Amino acid sequence: MLLDDADRRILRQLLAEPGLATADLAERAGVTAATCWRRLERLRESGILMGEQMLIDWRALGWEVEVSLRFTLDKTDPRAFDEFLDAAREVPEVLEIQTFLGRTDVRLNVIARDMAHWQEIYRHRILTLPHIAEVDALMLVSTIKDSGSLPL
Repeated sequence: MLLDDADRRILRQLLAEPGLATADLAERAGVTAATCWRRLERLRESGILMGEQMLIDWRALGWEVEVSLRFTLDKTDPRAFDEFLDAAREVPEVLEIQTFLGRTDVRLNVIARDMAHWQEIYRHRILTLPHIAEVDALMLVSTIKDSGSLPL
């Protein structure tokens, strides 16, 4: 689907303020409410807009530590990936799981309340995951840019 200027204005406004009512979104994007509604429907049907989601600031809830773990798996077992991923999904503190081609096979994004909690998670939940050949931990110090926006 090709986007025109009106579509890009609508998307920019949605990225800036996702909770806008359609009428407000239309006004900010410079189109009528009916046009905005039709374009939103077309963007949904084409798969460009995949839904709405609420973001929860887990730091505001007392989770202070974020660690990105990169794993190389022992792939001598053909079920290594599936078994590792199934086990990782069961760790409640794992927020994100990504797989890669290259030296790193899997990346987990993990949160903890504090360093003592992190040590408990790491020793009892992470290091017990199956088929780990190597693990590398990167502790988040600060986030400089975290943007879901696109150059529209």
